[in-house]
Amino acid sequence: MKPLPKLLTDPQFLTAAHSAAQWPIDIGAEVAFAGRSNVGKSSAINAITQRRALARTSRTPGRTQQIIFFELSEGRKIVDLPGYGFAKVPVKLRQHWGNVIERYLSERNALRGLVLVMDSRHPLTRLDLQMLSWCTAACLPVYILLTKIDKLRRHQSVSAIRLVTGETKKLGDVSVQPFSAVDFTGVDEARLRLVDWLEQEPGQ
Repeated sequence: MKPLPKLLTDPQFLTAAHSAAQWPIDIGAEVAFAGRSNVGKSSAINAITQRRALARTSRTPGRTQQIIFFELSEGRKIVDLPGYGFAKVPVKLRQHWGNVIERYLSERNALRGLVLVMDSRHPLTRLDLQMLSWCTAACLPVYILLTKIDKLRRHQSVSAIRLVTGETKKLGDVSVQPFSAVDFTGVDEARLRLVDWLEQEPGQ
């Protein structure tokens, strides 16, 4: 891997928000991570930032139940959205987080793009498509990480990438990247995308 970009070298926990009223002031630039529970979202954040425990990983799906803000420098942030699709989360809580996430994606001025994490073995679930629909409505660029690509044979990984690319090409600014937090496939590319988004000025 290439050296960690300076912008990503010192992420620090900023706050955990249950509601919009608890979000940090809406200035600077931030990139959010979203994905179904247990697809490797926390592991992806940790691999990209080169921090083993920045985002908490767990074998228990649905553990992240708040929006977690991590501060970088000069008003830039990484945002970890709650994992979705875990059946044991109460219905009212799932509805609450659906409303909060949709509002965050549509109203947050500092948000430059969304990293949507999908398990390469089970991509494009109904809830993934809902997330893509919200981003399309908000004119928000999406960078899809197909995680756990190391678990697939080469022809399977090629098929997964083609499938997701084909299904999302009509949705606007959506790109697809194979990714593995185990063998670091796609980590350098993901870092470059984050830096590119985080260095954008409002309106770019």
